[in-house]
Amino acid sequence: MNETKNRSDKTPKIAVRVTEIHDVTSEIKRFHFTPVDGSALPNFSGGAHVVVEMEDGPTLRRNPYSLMSTPGDKTCYTISVRRDENGRGGSLFMHGKVKPGDVLKISHPVNLFPPDQRAKKHLLFAGGIGITPFMAMMAQLSDEDRPFELHYAVRSDEHGAYLEHLAERHGKRIHIYRDNQGEAIPLSQLLSRQPLGTHLYVCGPGGMINWVLSTARNQGWPEQNLHNEQFLAPATGSPYEITLAQSGKHILVGTHQSMLEAIESAGVDAPYLCRGGACGQCETRVIACDGRLLHNDHYLSEADKASGTKVMPCVSRFEGRELVLDL
Repeated sequence: MNETKNRSDKTPKIAVRVTEIHDVTSEIKRFHFTPVDGSALPNFSGGAHVVVEMEDGPTLRRNPYSLMSTPGDKTCYTISVRRDENGRGGSLFMHGKVKPGDVLKISHPVNLFPPDQRAKKHLLFAGGIGITPFMAMMAQLSDEDRPFELHYAVRSDEHGAYLEHLAERHGKRIHIYRDNQGEAIPLSQLLSRQPLGTHLYVCGPGGMINWVLSTARNQGWPEQNLHNEQFLAPATGSPYEITLAQSGKHILVGTHQSMLEAIESAGVDAPYLCRGGACGQCETRVIACDGRLLHNDHYLSEADKASGTKVMPCVSRFEGRELVLDL
């Protein structure tokens, strides 16, 4: 995430040292963090993420990454980052500039995707880098002796992250589907034969998430049994101006800048947790809107979006003459 460094951020951060970096696939690296001051890291549960801050010259980037390390281990956090050549720079920074011994700042863990303790069984679907939140989640479920199974779609064995580890750690509960071998998740059959009380979790590309959730809904799965996680990258677009009513500031949002980043760059400490349109923490009241809000989140309801009274600054944009926010 991009922003200049002239803001005062009140959100608590943890200084961590990069102790290890490993190549997982040709596109994915694994990073190990330990606390600089030697204290215990905050506890977390499977499905949690942290926001990593990256000082890239004059730009401060903030990206959310799922924690992969074993819940309960307070000595080290582990994340995996897939390099995105067409992204906004965070993954390229992590892959190209971060070295063992470097110090970074991370947020405290936040969990928007926890395993539901009411579930009789946990049915997990992952695609690509979407495997990362399930690594910690499966470790937790195993330790708690709770039934689960994972269905993991990958392009090929060489592009599949942690395939050997998954097989060794979880055995027959792991099912791999390789695109280059014409393998596909038999979704309808899997969903139709699950015992009552099963909860479904999916993380991966947007198309996969929509497919899994829509298939489950069409089969009558209860909405409260369906869980998904997808962090969206802010869209690019034409520059526009916003006004903050409380502070009286007029702010220009750049082509490659999110509304949230521009607000932060102006020195306003706006709330956030995920920075990816998922959590609702940055939801902001719209006071005036002469134009069109481009809602890119998957948190607000269609009615909320149509009302023009709410916006998620982390991923949304605006086209028009005037936008006034309650900040």
